[in-house]
Amino acid sequence: MLDADSIVAHRQMRRRLGIWRILAVLAVAVSVMVLVLWSADAGGGLGKLSNHIARVRVEGLIIGNRHTLELLDELAKADRVKAVIVHINSPGGTVAGSEAIYEGIRKIAEKKPVTSVMGSVAASGGYITAIASDHIVARGNTITGSIGVIFQWAEVSQLLDKLGINMEEIKSSELKAQPNMFNPLTEKVRQVTEALVQDSYSWFVALVAERRQLQQATALRLADGRVYSGRQAVENKLIDALGGEETAKAWLVSEKKINEKLEIIDWKPDGAVKTSSLGLSVISLMLKLFGFEPSEQVLSRALQPERLKLDGLLSVWQPSN
Repeated sequence: MLDADSIVAHRQMRRRLGIWRILAVLAVAVSVMVLVLWSADAGGGLGKLSNHIARVRVEGLIIGNRHTLELLDELAKADRVKAVIVHINSPGGTVAGSEAIYEGIRKIAEKKPVTSVMGSVAASGGYITAIASDHIVARGNTITGSIGVIFQWAEVSQLLDKLGINMEEIKSSELKAQPNMFNPLTEKVRQVTEALVQDSYSWFVALVAERRQLQQATALRLADGRVYSGRQAVENKLIDALGGEETAKAWLVSEKKINEKLEIIDWKPDGAVKTSSLGLSVISLMLKLFGFEPSEQVLSRALQPERLKLDGLLSVWQPSN
């Protein structure tokens, strides 16, 4: 038979166990809630089930990422998406990658209105992305333009001579693997390479003339490689208006008769969702609780930096040092 002290101790132990059980249940509930919020935040949430305006971001170097192209294709097919706002913050990238993004946005525009909002920079391939939409908005100090194509490589043959290093090669023809960093540029290689660059440049200029409804001579004058501020871009009809997302939405409402009450919902590439760790999403959610609104892509680049190699012709703004 238990004495009074034993009974009291037993009851205290039961109370402690009860408290720990409650805390365990709460911990599981919080974990489930975090998982649900993470999934909703990564994939666009339940808002996708109703009619809405999609917000998609094209940021950093443009290489025609497969996940981004798949996202654009999904947006074109999504009946609940009534319009798309493309936020661009990019210095450009590869010509082929920019062309692929352009074509993906044009497919969306065949079915629903698309407008672009330029951020700090939307130059070269970033501008190609913008002109795929039917209306372009930028800040007054946005850097845009840089209409042109570049092909760069280092030439180190003299350095190799000083080091006593000889590069030997056997190839099928003179122009195979040319130009390259190990051989001085010959006149024939220069002519062939310039023809390649000019072909892509002509495509870019024709695209600007067509999409911005400019005379070819005007497009050529503007396409000398210089960058423009947003204010200069408006004056030269390279963009349509100054402002931000609210300006873009106002155009959708007034010109395309999109319901003003439709919510704007983020759409993200599946790759971004799959490669974002749960820990990264928890950090993002915690920062939001304290009033911060970090981009998960920005957090990912900060915490998980990646090296990106660009091959081929580039349409990218490269400010001089």
